[in-house]
Amino acid sequence: MQYMLLVHHDEDAFVKLDEAKRQQILEESVQLTHHLHANGQYVRASPLHPAATAAIVRVRDGKHTVTDGPFVETKEQLAGYFLIDAKDLNEAIRIATRVPGARIGTVEVRPVIEISGLPA
Repeated sequence: MQYMLLVHHDEDAFVKLDEAKRQQILEESVQLTHHLHANGQYVRASPLHPAATAAIVRVRDGKHTVTDGPFVETKEQLAGYFLIDAKDLNEAIRIATRVPGARIGTVEVRPVIEISGLPA
């Protein structure tokens, strides 16, 4: 089963870390992806640009609105993700504990719903 590991952290606190610490977090994340790949569990992973670069789209009664940036006031923003294969939720949680972003924020673990008819 696939699980999405959504990495959230405080962007302001992250940019205040020294460059060496930010680079270490990135390198550890890359190492984790290689380990997951070797175990046949890696699907995809990527950091995201800051929330300020986002656009929020809503459609209500056939009309759309677009707003800039995050739509909720919160200290933590979605910073990146890992899409993994795991045998169950417990295994996905064990993998999430190894995500470096969990040390400076949170990692939300959610099972992915498989839908037939989607492109491979």
